[in-house]
Amino acid sequence: MKRLCCAALVALAWSPALQAGVTRIVIDSRVTPLCTQRQAGVCVQTDARYEEITGRAFGELSPHNHANREITDLDQAAKNAKGNAPYVATFVIRRPLDTVGTSGVMWHDVPNRGGDVGLPLDSRDASDMQLLSAWQGDNASATSVPANADCVPSATGAYTPPCAAPGFPHHYVKTPVLAGVTGNIVARIINRSGLNAQPLNVMGNPVPYFPANVNSNAGDTLTEHLKETIDGEITVGAVIANADWKYCGGGTFAAPTPVTALPVQVCMKNGFDPAKLYQLVYKVKDPYVLGAGTAAFRDVQSFFRYEAKDKFGTLNPVAGKVRWAIMRGVSQSGNFTRHFIHLGMNQDESGRIVHEGAWPLIAGRRVANNSRWGQPDGVLELYQMGSEGPQWWTEWPDRLRDLPKRGILDRCEHSHTCPKIVETFGGAEVFALKMTTSWVGTAADEDIPLPKNVRRYYLPSSTHGGGNGTTTETPEAAGAVNCPGNNWGRGTLRANPVPSTGLVNRVRVALRDWVMNGTQPPPSQWPTLRELRNGELVDNDHHHGHGHGHDDGHHGKGHDKHHRSHWKPTLVEATKAAMEFPSGIPGIPDSIFQPDNFIFPVFDYDWGRDYDHSEANGVPTNAPPPIRHVVKMLVPRVNADGNELGGVPTVQNDAPLGTYLGWNITAGPGDVGYDGRPFHAGQICNYVGGMVPFFKKKADRIAAGDPRLSLEERYVTHDGYVAAVTAAANNAFAKGYLLAADRDALIAQAAASNVCNQPGDGGKCNPAAP
Repeated sequence: MKRLCCAALVALAWSPALQAGVTRIVIDSRVTPLCTQRQAGVCVQTDARYEEITGRAFGELSPHNHANREITDLDQAAKNAKGNAPYVATFVIRRPLDTVGTSGVMWHDVPNRGGDVGLPLDSRDASDMQLLSAWQGDNASATSVPANADCVPSATGAYTPPCAAPGFPHHYVKTPVLAGVTGNIVARIINRSGLNAQPLNVMGNPVPYFPANVNSNAGDTLTEHLKETIDGEITVGAVIANADWKYCGGGTFAAPTPVTALPVQVCMKNGFDPAKLYQLVYKVKDPYVLGAGTAAFRDVQSFFRYEAKDKFGTLNPVAGKVRWAIMRGVSQSGNFTRHFIHLGMNQDESGRIVHEGAWPLIAGRRVANNSRWGQPDGVLELYQMGSEGPQWWTEWPDRLRDLPKRGILDRCEHSHTCPKIVETFGGAEVFALKMTTSWVGTAADEDIPLPKNVRRYYLPSSTHGGGNGTTTETPEAAGAVNCPGNNWGRGTLRANPVPSTGLVNRVRVALRDWVMNGTQPPPSQWPTLRELRNGELVDNDHHHGHGHGHDDGHHGKGHDKHHRSHWKPTLVEATKAAMEFPSGIPGIPDSIFQPDNFIFPVFDYDWGRDYDHSEANGVPTNAPPPIRHVVKMLVPRVNADGNELGGVPTVQNDAPLGTYLGWNITAGPGDVGYDGRPFHAGQICNYVGGMVPFFKKKADRIAAGDPRLSLEERYVTHDGYVAAVTAAANNAFAKGYLLAADRDALIAQAAASNVCNQPGDGGKCNPAAP
């Protein structure tokens, strides 16, 4: 981390000559009323109170400004006459037509892979504003730059041919490119078969770089992998002769089409075997200055918050209306939110705070958006960046990786520009997206304290982004779940229905109130090694083998002694025994809990000496990178049903209809759901959850050897189930993790459900029972 040494340098960095940011905005369209719902591309619902403004922000970055000094390769980017590097970024503003009554809150949503983010109804009812602006600058597929992105109209709004108004297919930021620069990267082809060409993808999107020479593979290496375990053990097969494969745009080896666009594809003389993974190490060209996209996201919000007009006289459509800005990102976009704060971007080029609030949802890492050859679409599969450097908020040692004691908030604490932060996530982020390193560090032996400006809420036993929330005793059949990632496979277990909606709705209100009024949010709640009381970690005498308890002076004091002696960590080793996971649950073999199948660990990669492993910036030169360490991951302990402990209270955990899992199992030959993609068979299904429903009747579950109580034993009747849901919903509401409207909806949903309420049930779980 580069730090300025004196106030004089800071003052120089803030001088007008070094400030750039957004210089021009172009408004491409205004639409009223606001479309709030589309079906098959057709608007079916609107809000007449709002308008939508779509446009482009033209900006530039000074490599000498202190706020930009961490951007990799900015000093090598092409410059304009002022010595600054230009960019173009899209934006969408949604604002009330009645600007006098605007609340002053602007939600700055981070597009996920160029996509849209809706403004919720409660935000519109409160007259909040919304800004979406682009950040992802690798310009492939969903973030590609359309023709005419640089074109600007005349003062009358007309374009001079050949310029024309660009389309708006998605969000994009046109970042600088280092033309002619080359380097080596890794791409992988998985679960593909036959003679047809296969794409070089990352998370279903194209690898965003072209080979240095699409007409020659000389010096590039294509290797078969026969097996890869989740914990990084690789069985290497043959190296495929360069004469037996080629780059192509499609077709086959015998009849290839030329490479003209991404994704680049590979044609194989003898075709692909789905039982093998094909790893390509190859020379690519023309890297993006990805960090310029991060700065563009900062600059666009700063402009709409602080400026009255651009340098060409175009008025800011929300000038003087933004009092509080809240950054919000989901999944990849949440990872970007963490990356943005770590990079110090919540301070603009003039030293002003950009966002008062920040909310990374279902995000357990920092996105790879500030290194040469970065691939922001990556999801932490083997040899993908994203876990480098501090993943925790406050300063914490990283002795395993021999890195400095640092935290994500270091820069904003130094500049006094840290936002108030809430983070929400669940089971899938633990088991596949490497979340627990941010809780316990790389040593995994002590809880990292939360700073006072951070709140953490864990949704137990949930899938990535939450499930569909259905309440039924007859869930969708097993085998319908697709494993996300790079062509991973399908899951053997049913879809996990645990919804995130209730917690997300509550946290949205809580963060807004915290930012606007200083109202304290509900206490943090997540699985821990130490006891958590009212959101605060407690120093317990009995630490169950972790060795970090401290004497709090309460030995032998009745309730405290009794309380500590019965408390057990809710965060444990990733083994079946430590989790206390019950045996005999149908469809869950013991083999899934083996280290080579179960939880995705953080890998300590050696990316080479030109890469800063603490800052996650610079130039990686090792492809593939050697794995120096496999970082131990911890997981939540579970109850007798296999459902997780340590999170916020939920209806699904307190009145369950089955075992809800933050993981699923990848299908192989002979498994339900198998679709011909065998490479990851028997391993967890990347970052998607699963469910195993309870038997309805006691006799059936005993006959199957299922240790979990049936619906009959739990609830007896439909009314008994509704009563349990009512108690659970009231509990979540009383503790501050559920809004009243969502509480009432959950209770009504249970009452209307078919749980012990199907034709012929007579309202009983076992109609034959007395």
